[in-house]
Amino acid sequence: MSSVDDLLVLLFAAVALIGAVSAHLQRDRFGKLIAVGIVFGGIAPFIAARGYLDVLIAVSLIVPVTTIIILLICRRDAHDA
Repeated sequence: MSSVDDLLVLLFAAVALIGAVSAHLQRDRFGKLIAVGIVFGGIAPFIAARGYLDVLIAVSLIVPVTTIIILLICRRDAHDA
């Protein structure tokens, strides 16, 4: 691996770790969901690097859709149900 590849690995690992720490520290439900999305942004290049492009495409479609649905569900108040 070249130094540029090493730098990219460290960068994407840092993005995933920042998202995980942010999800742990967030108290708001919306903030936690956004932080989990950041974690996916950090691990997606690792999935692609292993050659699992079909898995990456599936996860890339599933994560945003489920995040939007969960955000809509979390947005409802208790008296909306």
